[in-house]
Amino acid sequence: MEKIQTVKNYCRQFKLPGMSGCFENVLSDAQSDQISYLDYTLKLMKAEAELREEKSLEKRLKSARLPLNHNLKDFDYTAENGIHKTQLQQLLELNWIDQVYNIILMGPSGTGKTYVAAGLCHQAAVKGYKAYFRSMEDIVSMLKLKDVAVTAKNEYKRLLKANLIVIDDIMLFPIDKQAAVNFFNFINQIFEKTAFIITTNKSPKEWAQMVDDEIVTTALLDRLLYHCQVINLVGNSYRMKNRKSIFND
Repeated sequence: MEKIQTVKNYCRQFKLPGMSGCFENVLSDAQSDQISYLDYTLKLMKAEAELREEKSLEKRLKSARLPLNHNLKDFDYTAENGIHKTQLQQLLELNWIDQVYNIILMGPSGTGKTYVAAGLCHQAAVKGYKAYFRSMEDIVSMLKLKDVAVTAKNEYKRLLKANLIVIDDIMLFPIDKQAAVNFFNFINQIFEKTAFIITTNKSPKEWAQMVDDEIVTTALLDRLLYHCQVINLVGNSYRMKNRKSIFND
């Protein structure tokens, strides 16, 4: 028992919690099954690798800040909303992230833009990408505060290293010119190395009205629409169709 505790102490010293947690069980199996030294070593290393990946995934999903509704396994393929099963399956393969390709999901409120974007973001995080889900308001606020607030500064540094950023509800509300310039500078800094998913209920032509600056809007669209797939979602609002009542019929 003293030797076992010594091994566990070494595991803690070298920060190997996976090995520490499974050591006694693996040792017992090795003694009863008479496995080779190599298989014994592999079992210990596999346990450490699996625990580290589990913790890494937890961290990526926490940083992603996904909305509650993001499980594309529940996607209703019978709803004719403008995206087909084959298209969604292709998007879930995530090859477009490696190609730094952008996706714009455009359509009326309630047609599933945010749901699809969040589902793709979740899939990216599961596959090991640095993927983040943020609203337009989140990003504008972060850019405004990054030079004075530590949390905003850390968020800014985090997003600069992203493989994928979802920007939800872009241009939903008007933004002032300085905020628009900050947003453009941010996109301009990373658009060649970061893939974006944009959700919007406005056409690109309407974006200029939200910014009140055609030059900035044109420059922004030039970056986002370069290597971009626009998907138009259609139909009635899913939320209104499935809304609940507090009263019995």
